[in-house]
Amino acid sequence: MNEPRCVSNSSGPHLQAWIAEMAAYVKSLDAKHLVTVGIEGFYGTGIAERLGYNPGDWAASFCSDFIQNSAVENIDFASVHAYPDSWLPKASMEEKLRYLSSWVDSHLNDSEHILKKPVLFSEVGYLQHVDGNSTVDRDILLRVVYDKIYDSARKLQAGGGALIWQLMVEGTHMYHDDFSLVARDHPSTYKLITEQSCRLQMLYKNDRDPDWQCPIQP
Repeated sequence: MNEPRCVSNSSGPHLQAWIAEMAAYVKSLDAKHLVTVGIEGFYGTGIAERLGYNPGDWAASFCSDFIQNSAVENIDFASVHAYPDSWLPKASMEEKLRYLSSWVDSHLNDSEHILKKPVLFSEVGYLQHVDGNSTVDRDILLRVVYDKIYDSARKLQAGGGALIWQLMVEGTHMYHDDFSLVARDHPSTYKLITEQSCRLQMLYKNDRDPDWQCPIQP
């Protein structure tokens, strides 16, 4: 479920029980089907030392908890979202970078050492501002996520990948939101995506799709 929440149940047992029940049900239908929760990755009140990684006190009020929810037996990999621009609207670019770096590190470490499961940053988004720095700022933030995931994957650790919210293709503008972009309209972002795909492909060259070749030479 995308970003499940249960704000009426402050300690989170209803959401936790629902995740366990639904994950088990999916597995009963298809034991080989990979299942994740779809949470933003916010930390709950159960582990006080993790609350400082949340973007604000409001994040713990949704009654999800990255570690507890992702630890469910039938959850195969953890999911995290990252929206530093909208989560920290009044922060400077430098503050957003510091926050994002800490956010990614925390979830990579928890996935590797506590959950012992892969983690996918399933939504990484940046608001499309009208000013001319929008693409530059997005690329800087995206590079932070990409580099940290690549470094984790290179060490055969938990980093599994990152997906941009949201990539569109030409002619689908009617479905856009404030985060949408057509990659080919932003050459620097398109290059970042391609480079990340290529270097991850090289790590898993024995398992890669033989029909897809990296357009960038190593």
